Amino acid sequence: MQKLGILLIALFITAFSQAQDAKKLLKEVSAKAKSYDNISIDFKYNLNNSKENVSQETRGDVTLQGDKYVLNMLGTTRVFDGKNIYTIVPEDEEVTISAYNAKDDKEITPSKMLTFYEKGYTYKMDIEQNVKGRKIQFVKLIPIDSNAEIKDILLGIDVQTKHIYKLIQTDAKGTKYTLTVNSFKTNQPVSKTLFTFDEAKYKKDGYYINKL
Repeated sequence: MQKLGILLIALFITAFSQAQDAKKLLKEVSAKAKSYDNISIDFKYNLNNSKENVSQETRGDVTLQGDKYVLNMLGTTRVFDGKNIYTIVPEDEEVTISAYNAKDDKEITPSKMLTFYEKGYTYKMDIEQNVKGRKIQFVKLIPIDSNAEIKDILLGIDVQTKHIYKLIQTDAKGTKYTLTVNSFKTNQPVSKTLFTFDEAKYKKDGYYINKL
């Protein structure tokens, strides 16, 4: 019984230490991301569900500046100017405009991509990998909300740069979403109108403007 007690204490201390190490690393990642004026990321995105025999892979890019972003993915451009989200679909010549409501935003959106883990998760250190000479430390995040659709998230962090390299999200149904960063550029020259939606231009080009 005494040995069991000692073992449980040792496991608790180890778990606490791992949680503290993970918290420290995530704070460093968050502070680094917030120190940049803007961030441009080129990424690979994969969706996989072995039970449903579904596997999809695509590429995309996103430019972030504060809460604002421009995301290009699957032939669609999404622009967030801090107030509204503009979803532009050239194939359909359609733009959907929707007001942003932070209370309804439970997903890991581009705005929160580099800081979403600050609230709502418990975390601990996971595996460490060597990726082409880069030391990638994974942190496992588990939602505090037991009813959350997300089962867990593995966040791969470049230990040297403190940049996120990979995000692996698994939902309650077993679908795995993997985002792998191909390039991570900071403080790039950005047009003043990058996050501004020019409604008149799209109307002139014949786009249907759908306001929700």
